[in-house]
Amino acid sequence: MAEIIEPPVHEGDQLPGHESQMDQKPDWQPRYPGSGRLEGKVAIVTGADSGIGRAVAALYAREGADVAILYLCEHDDAQDTKKFVEAEGRRAIAIPGDLGSKEFCERAVQQVGDAFGRLDVLVNNAGEQHPDKEITDITEEQLKRTFQTNIFSMFFLTQAAMPHLKEGAAIVNCTSITMYKGAPELLDYSSTKGAITAFTRSLSQNLVEKGIRVNAVAPGPIWTPLNPFGGQRPEKIPEFGKDTPMKRPGQPNEVAPSFLFLACEDSSYMSGQVLHPNGGTIVNG
Repeated sequence: MAEIIEPPVHEGDQLPGHESQMDQKPDWQPRYPGSGRLEGKVAIVTGADSGIGRAVAALYAREGADVAILYLCEHDDAQDTKKFVEAEGRRAIAIPGDLGSKEFCERAVQQVGDAFGRLDVLVNNAGEQHPDKEITDITEEQLKRTFQTNIFSMFFLTQAAMPHLKEGAAIVNCTSITMYKGAPELLDYSSTKGAITAFTRSLSQNLVEKGIRVNAVAPGPIWTPLNPFGGQRPEKIPEFGKDTPMKRPGQPNEVAPSFLFLACEDSSYMSGQVLHPNGGTIVNG
């Protein structure tokens, strides 16, 4: 079995980061009433304790889906997400664990099947990033861990989910603008996002005859715990997102509708595609 690099839960007492501890809270609540676009569906959303994942889980619940919240260790944030899903009248379960572990992914998917009896949407959103000025600053352990969390987990979860996904199901992966324009201090992170885009395009062709659609979302700079809790250098936080044409970072609830569109029948003629909520940056991809 492949070596499992433990996640950096205690790195500087920061990572992976709690939204509840942020002074400036992200906007994640859905902005509009639901219209039943996911009525009766069951979704797994990874990294749903906070940030984009929380916004996606909340919007899916508003649109009628029961939601499984997969997360690492931020129990307070995950419980807040769970409470919101339940307040929308939907069922929710919160499952903590390391998505870089194939065993955990298999166990989590089985737990979702036992609880809800079906699986219709898989959202591979969880990720980690660590800024480094030089390529020589990236340790072997960090390199392995970043790939383990960001792309290996998508293989593990998709493999575990396949027996549960039927015709009409959808898989939505989270890639990044860094895949398209590069990121000089996020070499390992942006490399995983390139892998995720290739994975999305290839998997879409692999599953299209089964009636399972696979697409992705490539957010630009979005205000989530990932950035102030170690994902960006502290001196860069005040300028975060200001280099976009809109001159600001995006909010999670500005990204979640892309994940909704790709999960529901509105996008029934789309597979292998990437949506770009990024503040107006043109990436042609």
